[in-house]
Amino acid sequence: MSYVLRGPVLQGTLVRLEPLEQRHAAELAVAAEENRGSYAFTWVPRAHEVDAYIDAQLARAATGSLAPYAQVSLADGRVVGATAYWEPRCWRAEDRMDAVEVGFTWLAASAQGTGVNAEAKLLLFRHAFEEWGVSRVDLKTDARNDRSRAAIESVGARFEGVLRNWSRSWAPGEDGRLRDSAIFAITAEEWPERREALQRRVAGFRTATAAR
Repeated sequence: MSYVLRGPVLQGTLVRLEPLEQRHAAELAVAAEENRGSYAFTWVPRAHEVDAYIDAQLARAATGSLAPYAQVSLADGRVVGATAYWEPRCWRAEDRMDAVEVGFTWLAASAQGTGVNAEAKLLLFRHAFEEWGVSRVDLKTDARNDRSRAAIESVGARFEGVLRNWSRSWAPGEDGRLRDSAIFAITAEEWPERREALQRRVAGFRTATAAR
């Protein structure tokens, strides 16, 4: 791969996305153990696995195929989850990225429904479309994961279909098995409308937070 994916710090008003490092491990371990009820189909490490999890993500980053982030809640400065840019695709020129995926995303239970996910996606999408000039950002999840599918649709991504046996399963008891993946995307043509909707959504969360 000739294109090397690098993600800068992305600053919002509810969340800051910091390039993932081992210094995030202690708080990430706490976040991962809050309540694991929503992680049935998602790769979320146990507390004792966080160091190895970060090492694995940094190894992918070293190949240029991944730019992993820690999600830091600005309400209290805690690390509340992780996300990443993933699989840059350069179809027209080796030094020009045409598409990228946003994935490897999870949040602590206490951060879900707070606007952190919505603003993190706004930051990631905006940088990809407006700084890198991509034509498409895509997201995928286990086709059985209704919660994740709803969350992806809530940030404006369009469902494009299910690819069968597309990637490994992260579901408990399914080691070595493949899953069907539901594919979603936003294109550059759709981005201005999606950006406005996401900005309104984040503003609503910000207003609700200020009123508490």
